[in-house]
Amino acid sequence: MKKVILTGGTGFVGANLARRMLAEGHQVHMLVRPGCMAWRLDSIKEKLAFHESDLDDRARLSGIVKEVGPDWIFHLAAHGAYSWQTDADAMVRTNVSGTINLLEACLERGFEAFVNTGSSSEYGFKDHAPGESECPEPNSCYAVTKAAGTDYCRYAARSGNAHVVTLRLYSVYGPYEAPGRLVPALVLNGLKGTLPPLVAPEVAHDYVYIEDVCDAYLLAASRGDTQRGAVYNVGTGTQVTMRETVDIVRNAMRVKTEPQWGAMQNRVWDTTSWGCDNRLIRRELGWYPRFDFAGGFRKTAEWFSSHQELLDFYERKAGEARQGK
Repeated sequence: MKKVILTGGTGFVGANLARRMLAEGHQVHMLVRPGCMAWRLDSIKEKLAFHESDLDDRARLSGIVKEVGPDWIFHLAAHGAYSWQTDADAMVRTNVSGTINLLEACLERGFEAFVNTGSSSEYGFKDHAPGESECPEPNSCYAVTKAAGTDYCRYAARSGNAHVVTLRLYSVYGPYEAPGRLVPALVLNGLKGTLPPLVAPEVAHDYVYIEDVCDAYLLAASRGDTQRGAVYNVGTGTQVTMRETVDIVRNAMRVKTEPQWGAMQNRVWDTTSWGCDNRLIRRELGWYPRFDFAGGFRKTAEWFSSHQELLDFYERKAGEARQGK
């Protein structure tokens, strides 16, 4: 059993990782912002320990780390990953300053593993699947701040000879994903036999299922023989276009409605080339994706169908997201 500190645990990926940690018998301490929404944790909150702190409160962070004495730290807290999160100052406070504050507090005490969460957006637009050694060219405020956090983790790991790893996640999807995102919208509409507004059919993603992502976090923490400050891409290595995505959804959910391409404007980050080069994590950590998009989407749709109590909540929140609330 490991003592684990998890930031961002009320979010989509963090809530799934918390469940995985509990299932494997670890003691999980959630580092949360005061007043945060924790609906994803309602069914497991009694099994978790909660500690409130802002990431810019270095003294409070140090106190929590000393109190808990974690073996593993998973840093998933971020700001700016969603289209409605546009505050540049909040991105800097969370993704840069917050990462530095948390890592330094943990380095003071010592740990077995610190796993930072990066983003594929750090690479910027590419016409190929970039490898980890390729120079990032971030093209948004969010991407800039995530790249800065990754660089600091790499520097601190090497200067302090510490086991710090960054996982650059591609398009993660699955249970508890944020309302208003593409895959939940596809499922919610699919349950009604319809499709949501869609961007251009050539827009592409490398979708990676949440269970595979949790596998990557566990491997990154448990493999202490990795290079200090190592960075790993986490994606399937298979690019899926919107046209292919919709074909999979229509087949899985028996949707007869024809797609209305371009009913939603392409977002600034949409591109026809967004693939993952995952050869390094396969070679060094032995990680590989167990789910293609078709398989992962079916599991996601099954999860929604088995959690009827959340459908109204998702519908309401999706509507608020569309209205910019």
